[in-house]
Amino acid sequence: MDPDSVLRGYRLEDQVGFYLRRAGQRHAAIFAGQMGGDLTPTQWAALVKLAEMQSVSQNLLGRETAMDAATIKGVVDRLGRRGLVATAPDPDDGRRMLVSITPEGLAAVGRGVTAAHAITAETLEPLDPGEQRNLLDLLRRIA
Repeated sequence: MDPDSVLRGYRLEDQVGFYLRRAGQRHAAIFAGQMGGDLTPTQWAALVKLAEMQSVSQNLLGRETAMDAATIKGVVDRLGRRGLVATAPDPDDGRRMLVSITPEGLAAVGRGVTAAHAITAETLEPLDPGEQRNLLDLLRRIA
């Protein structure tokens, strides 16, 4: 089979997914370098959202952080083992689990905020301020 007839003009380097993945890899490397090995990006997202919302159902926390049910459960379990979050049955609905940030979790967010700002700045550094705003606006539109 002829590669040109199979590809029909398709080039990996012309695809949005290729660049989103590369940008995501770059951002993940910056995150790991700045934040250290203490928290993963998904754990950080859950902690920050809990710092903002205080106590929410695990299901809502997953929706607010764009994580599916299995992923948010794993994140909450790992954060719970570290004492950064606490869980308890919802008194209004025993089927629902409430997740809340602990004082230790809030302190971890406080320690990480400066690094988080630096991570965003370094990730967007190749762009001028207007391009940075445009990129974020465009990503919000397709997310």
